[in-house]
Amino acid sequence: MSREREREERIRIVVVDDHPVVRDGVAAMLSSTPDLEVVGQAASGPEAVDLAAALDPDVVVMDLRMPGGSGVDAVRAMGRRGLRAAALVLTTYDTDSDTVAAIEAGAAGYLLKDSPPETLVAAVRATAAGETVLSPSVASRLASHVRSPARTASLSAREREVLVLVARGMANRTIAKELFVSEATVKTHLSHVFDKLGASDRAAAVAAGYELGILG
Repeated sequence: MSREREREERIRIVVVDDHPVVRDGVAAMLSSTPDLEVVGQAASGPEAVDLAAALDPDVVVMDLRMPGGSGVDAVRAMGRRGLRAAALVLTTYDTDSDTVAAIEAGAAGYLLKDSPPETLVAAVRATAAGETVLSPSVASRLASHVRSPARTASLSAREREVLVLVARGMANRTIAKELFVSEATVKTHLSHVFDKLGASDRAAAVAAGYELGILG
């Protein structure tokens, strides 16, 4: 494979953190992985949004609490501007207010900074593929927020299968191949899962699945 082709297939990343040592460390670690490329760094939410608009990365690895502008506000702004980049939160905070706000703002994933490097690399790849990534503790906290009477409804065997595969980070197309069904069928099952669990998206459904013991 040519170097140009390899470069085109790399996942392009912007790293956002107000602490230079942390930001540089995360960027260096990700850049050392052949299929990842850090194309920019930012120290605040507004700077992250501007960089995401200018550089069109695949993933923005985003801290939450920054003096120059929060990560949650940045995720919302990226959504309002219709930017393609997916936001993966990487923070030290796992309180209910932080996790819920980030997911509701549109973050595709949420990891804590004590996660192993290999977990972060895998999360970046999954986020770039349109998948949901939640650390177990974050999933549990998010689940407590989305409790609803609707979640007492039981899932069918196939709906449970779909939810388990979503929790493993699989995209709809991959799930369809795994279960030998159409992608449209997977979307229908997911819609039913969302309704029964009182969840608004994949991340909330996975969180509810952990809370209810469906996912172990």
